[in-house]
Amino acid sequence: MRFDYTRSVGSTIGTFLTALRDRRIVGVRGSDGRVIVPPPEYDPITAEPLTEFVDVADTGAVQSWTWVHQPLPGQPFERPFAWALIRLDGADTALLHAVDVATPDDIHTGMRVRARWAIETQGSIHDIVCFQPGEKSGAAAESGNGAEPITMITTPVDLSYKHTASPQESVYLRGLAEGKLIGARTDAAGKVYFPPRGANPTDGRPTDDYIELPDRGIVTTFCIVNVPFLGQRIKPPYVAAYILLDGADIPFLHLVLGCEASEVRMGMRVEAVWRPREEWGYGLENVDHFRPTGEPDADYETYKHHL
Repeated sequence: MRFDYTRSVGSTIGTFLTALRDRRIVGVRGSDGRVIVPPPEYDPITAEPLTEFVDVADTGAVQSWTWVHQPLPGQPFERPFAWALIRLDGADTALLHAVDVATPDDIHTGMRVRARWAIETQGSIHDIVCFQPGEKSGAAAESGNGAEPITMITTPVDLSYKHTASPQESVYLRGLAEGKLIGARTDAAGKVYFPPRGANPTDGRPTDDYIELPDRGIVTTFCIVNVPFLGQRIKPPYVAAYILLDGADIPFLHLVLGCEASEVRMGMRVEAVWRPREEWGYGLENVDHFRPTGEPDADYETYKHHL
């Protein structure tokens, strides 16, 4: 799951980011006289707005650290490194950042470090590439360059997650990898759920009676998508519809293509369009979309209870 999140930063964070673009680091002075880095918008003691900004050095000392043996995607390095809380000279609080050292033996509490600045700064925390051992500042400030203050930032959000499938889901997912649509019910008198839910939501009994369903069905309800959005892989307008497979009792959401969006209607008969066999995996994306079959529409009585 990926998308760009754009937000206004306000005067406090904006001042901090604008300084980073100039290869400077600023904190803010709290009511108790401490210089806090990064600068918060409100005093942690009185909750009053903070406005007295203070320049601090881009050198400091490691207060605590942890070693990263296996870096994750999007982290500062693809090789092992350290995360550290660093108290910069002139600051009273610690800044969290990466320290570029080869082994855990090369870092210790109290070690002096300095910032390694990006060759081109943009006004983000990434303008500091990392910290590295050393005393001397790594770059000269570039203040007064005439650029506008930072007021907005766009942050890419990248979310990956792992899901452990239940026994019922496992049957369903393995079926998809074989080109089968597997539903499940509690017994011969129970409703057929697709995808299988593991348990009947009305009485909690397991849905262990599996049924292979055809890849045809009817449109129960639908929505014509006209608004473009980031990451959209189909040009609007197109249709997202709830499709009730023949033999199932619960509709599921999928795409309906192969006709003009204005032609899609409730009760329309549709069939699955599968991706090439070599692209199949363990997921419903094996079905690329549904398309009209050209058969007569289903009678309203057939699907009215599923609206």
